[in-house]
Amino acid sequence: MGSASDKSYCPQEAESAIAAELYSVDPQSAETGLAPAQLLQEYTQLRERFLRTTNALASATHDLKTPLAILNGYMELLASEKLGSLNDRQREVLRDMHSSGQRLQQFIQDFLSFSVLETGELKMQYETGDMNTCLSEVCRLWSHRFQERGLALYFLANDKLAHFAFDSAKVQRVISNLLENASKFTVAGGTVWLHAEPYMWERRKPDSSAISSERRRQDNPLPNSVKVSVSDTGPGIPAEYHIEVFDDFFRLPQNEAQTEGMGLGLAIARRLVSSMGGKIWVESELGAGAKFSFILPLKPVAAAPGKGKNK
Repeated sequence: MGSASDKSYCPQEAESAIAAELYSVDPQSAETGLAPAQLLQEYTQLRERFLRTTNALASATHDLKTPLAILNGYMELLASEKLGSLNDRQREVLRDMHSSGQRLQQFIQDFLSFSVLETGELKMQYETGDMNTCLSEVCRLWSHRFQERGLALYFLANDKLAHFAFDSAKVQRVISNLLENASKFTVAGGTVWLHAEPYMWERRKPDSSAISSERRRQDNPLPNSVKVSVSDTGPGIPAEYHIEVFDDFFRLPQNEAQTEGMGLGLAIARRLVSSMGGKIWVESELGAGAKFSFILPLKPVAAAPGKGKNK
């Protein structure tokens, strides 16, 4: 089982870690022959090129929204039979077209979300609210889809959760992505659980190894965050992929041919959680299901770089 401290993503470390590695390189590296300043320049150029590509992708994706909306509108009009009655075969074709349109719309939304997060244009909107209400609303939206797939979805409100300031829309997007992931890999008859609880987040520091866990518990007796988890009875994830599953466009090799999607759901969830000052990780064993968890601090933090990934 992976632990929260060993295999998780949290903000404000990636860029500084990269810079530290660049400047710690030997001035005349045997492998590259480049000085640290040259390595940093090449990194900066690659980063700028990537951002230009990301912006171009976002622009092209945005342009697809309008024609897709028009196509969906016409399909709904035909399905309503206001333009004439349909036979059973025509209705079946329209249902297939509508389903494909919905998948394409999800791809477009993922690309747009990815672009906004990658370019650092994401804006947080914190408001004091009830996490139980937030999670209950997500369950209500997903319950029908889970029923269609023959899956059970359970959520029980936790009365120990205090109201705190969080971005409800962003949290719901994270949970939706985790539920979507769970529904993909859990076979009919399986179960998915959504759970939240107060949590004591012991943030690691450079000298934290010298501080005993017992001492930290005494210094921080009260929960300082909320932990949200999505567990499933799916096939599980091999330990060697517990970090990679959060990478952009990553799909497990054994599921790549069978699974729809572009491998952005968990990457977007990771960026959103990091942008809210939290961290996300997975605990799983092959054949024993998977449990995805993320932590959000009770006190909002300053805007964090959503694109960073820390291990």
